[in-house]
Amino acid sequence: MLLTIDIGNTRIKSAVFEQNSLQEKFVFDTKDAKYNFEQILKKFPSIKNSISSSVSNLNTEAIEYLKQNTALVEISHQTKFPFHNLYQTPTTLGVDRMVLAAGASLQFPHQNCLIIDSGTCITYDFIDASQNYLGGAISPGLSIRYKSLNTFTAKLPLLENKEPENFIGNNTNEAIHSGVVNGLRYEIEGFIARYLHKYQDLTIILTGGDAEFLAKSLKSIIFANPNFLLESLNQLFTYCIKKND
Repeated sequence: MLLTIDIGNTRIKSAVFEQNSLQEKFVFDTKDAKYNFEQILKKFPSIKNSISSSVSNLNTEAIEYLKQNTALVEISHQTKFPFHNLYQTPTTLGVDRMVLAAGASLQFPHQNCLIIDSGTCITYDFIDASQNYLGGAISPGLSIRYKSLNTFTAKLPLLENKEPENFIGNNTNEAIHSGVVNGLRYEIEGFIARYLHKYQDLTIILTGGDAEFLAKSLKSIIFANPNFLLESLNQLFTYCIKKND
């Protein structure tokens, strides 16, 4: 069994895999990491290996616990990836984006892939059919857009994700929901249209915490999978093990 770990800025998403089958998923705060890892290993004593990617620093105690109780693989820029990285500044490319790109290249080999990760930020990452990673884009996610309206104005309230009732918001709250949610959906549709104009044979993967919420009314044909990063870690682990054999 394998424990996959996606370490974000404030939360950790983790999943237990038996080969390619996801057994159970966990989400918890980074401050509670060691306790939750202990509980997961108690529930699944067959876990012998773990793999992690991180956009922030996990406390040393949690890392040491994983190293002592599993064979931990920590993904970094030195990891062997199944694609050619043509990013102009490869060492500044987020490890999470590299893992997503690896998952796309392994699950959809020799296809043009656009991976859209809808988390705190929205990231767009593109791999062509020759397994070349070309780059993408970064923009604010839903939560940042809601928070920025509240933070940088005097009177606008802080709201949470909500499907707009009308395209034309007839009160302040509905106007915010329409602007934030519809605005982001139009952004995503616009990016997809631009890529489709150049790469007609395009596989589109939508993932991240807001994937299911956003996918409801996107017009483009997409492969929506909130667990794609965790699944990509599972696939990347197998790839790395084979490379080292």
